[in-house]
Amino acid sequence: MFTLLDEFAQAPGLRYLNHAAVGPWPKRAADAVASFAQENVLLGARDYPEWMKVEQRLRERLMRLLNAPSTDDIALVKNTSEALSFVAFGLDWREGDQIVISDEEFPSNRVVWEALKPQGVEVIQVSMASEDPEQALLQACGPRTRLLSISAVQFATGIRLDLDRLGHGCKQRGVLFCVDAIQQLGALPFDVQASQCDFAMADGHKWMCGPEGLGVFYCRAALRPQLKLSEFGWHMLEHMGDYSRREWQPASSARRFECGSPNTLGAMALDASLSLLEEVGMQRVGEALAERVLWLEEGLSTIAGVRLHTARDPQRRAGILSFSIDSMPATQAWPLLMQQQVVCLPRGPGIRFSPHFYTHSQVIEESLQAVARIAAL
Repeated sequence: MFTLLDEFAQAPGLRYLNHAAVGPWPKRAADAVASFAQENVLLGARDYPEWMKVEQRLRERLMRLLNAPSTDDIALVKNTSEALSFVAFGLDWREGDQIVISDEEFPSNRVVWEALKPQGVEVIQVSMASEDPEQALLQACGPRTRLLSISAVQFATGIRLDLDRLGHGCKQRGVLFCVDAIQQLGALPFDVQASQCDFAMADGHKWMCGPEGLGVFYCRAALRPQLKLSEFGWHMLEHMGDYSRREWQPASSARRFECGSPNTLGAMALDASLSLLEEVGMQRVGEALAERVLWLEEGLSTIAGVRLHTARDPQRRAGILSFSIDSMPATQAWPLLMQQQVVCLPRGPGIRFSPHFYTHSQVIEESLQAVARIAAL
């Protein structure tokens, strides 16, 4: 029986509120990597088939985390940007096509679409300042709109969107629906079937508490053959492992997006991290995270000179809470917080706090005290 204190035994005095950037590993992930490293030293790749069983188990965990219909819908990718690029440069665009995004997207979900400009594709950015951002996004989808691509949770302000509503609206309009899930997957329950996602992607190094360099790409089965491939190799073949075969075709599964050797080291760590989320259960993870965000919100609200930028409505947020201090810019306040071992980042209109489900109450209280001291300067 594990305890969260054992799994996340962070350095004394550290107040880690930065999961929206890079999340710490649980102990079991470090143990899995250490064991894998020792196996490589002693045995090399003697037991490679066993490594592939871990990779398959990881696909199954990711399938459950996204509620995908099958592991065939899951590709293991380097990162969110790679998966977005598979969509952007895989679809058959026509001059005059439009893509709708928000005006608060992380560069990964903006630059990749703007890179299609030479093909005559137009990117429409919709303001998130609306009282009904879902309506604003859907209203921007006109007869030339081919795709709506949106972050489930905006990286700076932390606003969470109603994906089910957006997915339903896209289907009514015949628009493809792509979700950058990196700020929700591992923080709150996520369901590609309920939201009718065509594509969804996320890195493992934030709320999933895994390593950098390994993420997930969900592609709806009917759309896989429609994405033109740009990377080719032995691993993406239907008959992978039959090295004598001269005729070849891409795998019918999402493995078609995995051109070469897998990130086995990353798979060991991410599989272990996801095992922890599964043992806790995503419903409990989401509830515990919501409690911690509420503690921070209530505490920050009592500090004179502090303004909140993240929505107060619990349905409009996930694990991100953004705030600013009236007496100084975020770029000045952030180093002062870091000096007090409050790990966070300046993002968008202010400073971004992002706890996780396991964050101890002492970390929250001490972080609030640090903000109060800085606000009083």
